[in-house]
Amino acid sequence: MNVLICGDTDTSAALRHEVPLSIGDPFLYLEADGRRVVVTSALEEARIAKAAPDLERLLIDALGRDELIVAGWPMLEIELEVWTRAAERLGIQAAVVPPEFPVALADRLRARGVELTPDERPFTERRRRKTDTEMAGIRRAADAAMAAMGEVAQTLRVAEIRGDELWRDGERLTSESVRARIREVCNRAGAPAPGDIMVKAMGPDPHIGHSPGAGPLPAHAPVLIDLWPRDEASDCWADMTRTFVRGEISDAIAELHQLVLTAHERSCAAVRPGIPGVELYGIACDVFEAAGHPTGRTKRAGETLREGFYHGLGHGVGLQVHEAPALSRTGNEPL
Repeated sequence: MNVLICGDTDTSAALRHEVPLSIGDPFLYLEADGRRVVVTSALEEARIAKAAPDLERLLIDALGRDELIVAGWPMLEIELEVWTRAAERLGIQAAVVPPEFPVALADRLRARGVELTPDERPFTERRRRKTDTEMAGIRRAADAAMAAMGEVAQTLRVAEIRGDELWRDGERLTSESVRARIREVCNRAGAPAPGDIMVKAMGPDPHIGHSPGAGPLPAHAPVLIDLWPRDEASDCWADMTRTFVRGEISDAIAELHQLVLTAHERSCAAVRPGIPGVELYGIACDVFEAAGHPTGRTKRAGETLREGFYHGLGHGVGLQVHEAPALSRTGNEPL
């Protein structure tokens, strides 16, 4: 199978998996007849050689770039032509590409007789087998997430309860202040967290999915923390969610906690190699449905759930925050 990937390794997980270093400018990666080739400039040649010595490096100067510049071609047209010439040099007549493959390059290649097949599956399957570098990066990101969650737990533990509010050091404890502390901890660990991580009181807007939360954090009510730090060295992500209550826990919250714990324990007990993620999701759904809560399985076609178990059970992580395998209704891939 011939493969073409075009992009930069900061935003393309498919490309970063093949070329394990940060390159912010777009370039072309090719696989043909057992060869793995990167079309690059002298600026990146040495870095690529050091990070991935098994990759062939085809320099853009060897593909007629100078002549195109002299002829007055626009920069984008020069890039497209150079990349197309690289595919022709390797004798590529057909290739699989990721769905995000640039349209302009696809048009040029097809106009020159190259058959392209967009297909996400081969690239997703490749990323399921993590490299040692990726595994180390995921662990560092997860360690950063754990450290940040520990900081949140301690902050809430020592917070003063004044009525229905949480205070610390003479000020109201807010989503913004806790978020800033989380990001500080993650940054110090070498795995920065985005600015929209969730520190969210489950109050007036509890069902606004991924809203990050704002304002004072309440006592006696759930506070949701969802954070996803990214390891700087590998670009790999972790993803962690926890819910805290500082103060009195209502019977309703205690019942929900027990349901979630039961669903977690039963689904974890069923994990084994080869089981589809959808089966584990179904085990969790069984628990919630038996208690009368709606789930993704019970909703009508076209209905939108905003309460109950309306999301998935889990997912993989790696070069994307949400990687295969999916533990959800769409999780047909085996673990």
